[in-house]
Amino acid sequence: MANYLFKKIVSICCFLIVLSLAMPGQAKVSKEEADQLKTTLTSLGAERQGNADGTIPPWDGGIKTIPPIGYNGPGSLYPDPYENDEVVLRITKDNLNQYSDKLSEGIKELFKRFPDTYYIDVYPTRRSMAAPEWMYENTHKNALTAEADENTMIITGAYGGVPFPIPKNGFEIVMNHLLRWLGHGIHYEHRGLIIDSSGRISPGEGGPVWFKLPYYDKNGTLENSNGYYMYMFSLMTAPPRKNGEVILALDPVNMAKSERKAWQYLTGQRRVRRAPSISYDTPNTTFGGHINYDDQYMFNGSPDRYNWKIIDKKEMYIPYNCYKVYLEPDLKKRFIANHPNPEYVRWELHRVWVVEGTLKEGSRHVYNKRRFIIDEDSWNIVLSDNYDAQGELWRSLVFHSKVSYDLPGISLGEVIGFEFQRGVYIVQTQTSQFGKDLNHEIIEDDSFFTPENIRRRGLR
Repeated sequence: MANYLFKKIVSICCFLIVLSLAMPGQAKVSKEEADQLKTTLTSLGAERQGNADGTIPPWDGGIKTIPPIGYNGPGSLYPDPYENDEVVLRITKDNLNQYSDKLSEGIKELFKRFPDTYYIDVYPTRRSMAAPEWMYENTHKNALTAEADENTMIITGAYGGVPFPIPKNGFEIVMNHLLRWLGHGIHYEHRGLIIDSSGRISPGEGGPVWFKLPYYDKNGTLENSNGYYMYMFSLMTAPPRKNGEVILALDPVNMAKSERKAWQYLTGQRRVRRAPSISYDTPNTTFGGHINYDDQYMFNGSPDRYNWKIIDKKEMYIPYNCYKVYLEPDLKKRFIANHPNPEYVRWELHRVWVVEGTLKEGSRHVYNKRRFIIDEDSWNIVLSDNYDAQGELWRSLVFHSKVSYDLPGISLGEVIGFEFQRGVYIVQTQTSQFGKDLNHEIIEDDSFFTPENIRRRGLR
């Protein structure tokens, strides 16, 4: 009898364990925890206070406290509010070991490969991230209602703000990046660049791009949301052989449940066709195939092929407030052999989340492991290291972030992609050559982001 009861208890316990693993993770927090977003945490979930030695200051509301003197409105260049700041530290090959614990593996690889030309200029830390009050309010609501299931990678109860401002696991942090504040709409002109080891600049593909972020419709609600967080319409105008081609993509909040919808118009075929391959590790031809589609904007698309875990929360040197990057129109000054000219890149000390994704058993991707460095103030991935099947560092991405005054907030921006195995680097979202920048006031109607609109436009 005792043996029977023991077996019965073991059976019930095993059932409860399996049941608990199958149940959605309870990511929402208590009201007491959520209210920390108004006291010890910033409105988006970062630590409000500075660090012990004062090298990271307290958050005081961000760029809204600094008048954008010289700013001419949406679409114009963003003047540098910190242009009078002086370098407080230069990291070179000679003092690298002293600061290596605050650098990503990809950045240390650049020091290793190019010790005589690569360096980092560190400036005073400016916690410039800001967002509208209504977005802060929605983030507080999300903390109380948003839930995530790590097994199915499905989230519920989130709208119009950071979904998990007090994250409990790596998946939630990755979703915070995907659903980060970018505004309701974005329009810009871009041209991809490819720079080889001799410093020769080869223009890639480019043209105007339109984004719409339905998830951040100020007048919308969770109840009337259509389940999509991003629409993207990209029209190629260069090079001439690509003129008229279009890529249209619609991304749902829950991509593990409902995959990306994508279409492509190729001038040679003269028809609009579905393009399911524009995702994951398909090589992105805009940048000569030197990055994948899910490398764009540091990481986009579905996170469902990886197991995500939090590695650390720490202080690191990251690119931040990189206005100087966007104010120099001469590409030859900015992009030299092997890496961008360090003179133009501003680095600061910030607290970051370190999240690692390892490829799931049975899943396929050219990256066996990805490591993301994520800014605590904005939830942007600012540094990314990607490893091949042999565990070797293959590609690293660097985001030159800045605050867009017309949001306010850190929006899309220039991303540098290093392909170490081929000795080249690429530049995504390069806008400085056009003498203008992002415009967040151009918000197209939903009908703009449809295959029918591509046909109506009568592209050649």
